[in-house]
Amino acid sequence: VFPIESTHRLFNTLLVAFPGASGDDLDAAQNHTTVAGRILIIRSFGKARFLVISDGVSRLQIYVRKDALSERDFAIAVRLDIGDHIGVEGRLFRTRTDELSVWAGSLEFLAKCFLPLPEKWHGLTDVETRYRQRYLDLIVNPAARRVFEVRARVLSVIRNFLVDRGFLEVETPMLQDVAGGAAARPFETYHNALGMPLTLRIAPELYLKRLLVGGFTKVFELNRNFRNEGISRRH
Repeated sequence: VFPIESTHRLFNTLLVAFPGASGDDLDAAQNHTTVAGRILIIRSFGKARFLVISDGVSRLQIYVRKDALSERDFAIAVRLDIGDHIGVEGRLFRTRTDELSVWAGSLEFLAKCFLPLPEKWHGLTDVETRYRQRYLDLIVNPAARRVFEVRARVLSVIRNFLVDRGFLEVETPMLQDVAGGAAARPFETYHNALGMPLTLRIAPELYLKRLLVGGFTKVFELNRNFRNEGISRRH
């Protein structure tokens, strides 16, 4: 089943590997590749179609021709909708506009998108929808994905900085019997098995200090606190 039987490439590796290769060079080399992604744009021209697909990081154009595909594959191609996932095997070439593309030799349908994506020109602009349907935001707004990537890198840098200096990363309890370490209103819950009221922690400070008392001299924790108060990015 595609793409397990073949190794598919991320689009940015293709864009980096062939940045200056001319159309003649690509035609002579016959570089074949396998890619997979979600369809974002479809342009139809009779017996030919241009599909722009995304792997979540970069975009790549796929050229589909009836005479280059099997009858089954072309029948699939003409029934594709925006949002569907496909896998494509073919050769690299450049279009008349000098865009690096894949000339499809075979095509495999991977997954169907049953709900339409937001209009491509205006994207997803409603803030409420963006936060409540984050998956949709990630599909249509590349900037949203970069926020996740930058956050992950920042946390990794902070973690490595502390570990390199001898600090030990720990995890302290999320559920506490006494909400301490800060002045804030906690979220309250009840532990049925233990028969006791608990709160989501508002700060890890008291448990970190217990570790210091226990003999650890350098500890840190990168985690979440829960405060039943206003919603704001400012503390």
